[in-house]
Amino acid sequence: MTVFHKIALSLGGDLGDTEKYFDFACCKLAEAGVSALVRSSLYRTKPVGCEPGTPDFLNCAVTGLWQGSALELLRVTQEIERDAGRPEIHSSRQARTLDCDLILFDETTLDLPDLKIPHPRAKLRRFVLEPLAEIAPFWRFPDGESVADALKKVL
Repeated sequence: MTVFHKIALSLGGDLGDTEKYFDFACCKLAEAGVSALVRSSLYRTKPVGCEPGTPDFLNCAVTGLWQGSALELLRVTQEIERDAGRPEIHSSRQARTLDCDLILFDETTLDLPDLKIPHPRAKLRRFVLEPLAEIAPFWRFPDGESVADALKKVL
């Protein structure tokens, strides 16, 4: 029996043609086996916790279904970031072509050295919650809180 996991990703970028990088990421996710892809509108946001002078970001959310493990999906997203020109070693405070963060994997909690699910700061970030609430408002974090309710707390 094939098991499909509901996944939510946050895409962001502030260097180059960000919309093109988002299209690229969605194509690569589909090629890697993510099905039923849904992508939110684009949201322009101010950088949070970045170096002074960092340009504004474009952000969106992507949901879909995935048959593999969370770690396998992490490897896919990291490869997509590298293929989009993001250096393998990078600071989270720097501008980037593409950031592809795994936010939710079903309603699973995972705490590994390289991967934490749900994303540890997702419920604090409007730029994650607002696009995700557009396409998956009723999806729940492992603690039972919906994406829509989490968004209300940061507005």
